[in-house]
Amino acid sequence: MNSDLKKSVCVFCGSNPGKSPVFLEAAHEVGSSLAKRGIRVVYGAGGTGMMGALADGALDAGGEVVGIMPEFLVEQERARDELTELRTVSSLDQRKGMMMKLADGFLSLPGGFGTFDELFEVVTWRQLEVHLKPCAILNVEGYFDPLIAMLDRAVAEELLRPQHRALLMIENDWNVLLDRLVGAIA
Repeated sequence: MNSDLKKSVCVFCGSNPGKSPVFLEAAHEVGSSLAKRGIRVVYGAGGTGMMGALADGALDAGGEVVGIMPEFLVEQERARDELTELRTVSSLDQRKGMMMKLADGFLSLPGGFGTFDELFEVVTWRQLEVHLKPCAILNVEGYFDPLIAMLDRAVAEELLRPQHRALLMIENDWNVLLDRLVGAIA
């Protein structure tokens, strides 16, 4: 848990906007809703795409946003200006480690390789009890349906234990998911 009293959720999502405008809308709504619930947003510090929409939503609602970005990506990904706090680190591994340290829970929205990497690392750490923080996926417009099917197949093939599959909260409705996630970190 955080050393201060404010709870934080780390959100993983794409630095691209995606094809559907619903992805950007969901990111903005999640940021706004977390801020309205008094939850600090921790994320990858990007100022574009879903990352930018997430930060905008939280900041527009008066929330706190902590961005964490490796130095070599600050210009490449255009770190968002006007964050509550921008922390720069020297590597992607340090970024994930700092996200782990600062967050009380993890939420994944649609994204690409980076989002998948971050999601699977934190849920694997949860499975191995490196941390006991909740992990969640917001399945915007069925984006994660193929992944959910793959996880269910892994359980059916006895390659993933059902109790480990259950460590990942999955909802289609952002409000329901945030109620569950925030309830799990309270």
